[in-house]
Amino acid sequence: MFDFFVLRLWYHKLMASNIQFRPALFWDTDPKKLDIKKHAKYIIERIMDFGNEEDVRWMRRYYPKSLLAEVVRKSRVLGPSSRTLWTVLTTQ
Repeated sequence: MFDFFVLRLWYHKLMASNIQFRPALFWDTDPKKLDIKKHAKYIIERIMDFGNEEDVRWMRRYYPKSLLAEVVRKSRVLGPSSRTLWTVLTTQ
């Protein structure tokens, strides 16, 4: 299960930074309507599959490693190469 206490701390830190997502990452939804806490899994999956270096830095800074590892383990939408890469990166 997610560590919700840690996630809540990250959420408040994130909201203070007023992040804006690249529209190309979320072509099928309005990025302004994304809630960092509520849609964490969706955001992480998109960044893991399609994010650039800046997106990945942001994700690793604002979401705990345990949450990233859980998303990799449970995701049904990550591409095979992304899953392999992120499995290695989140288990180190």
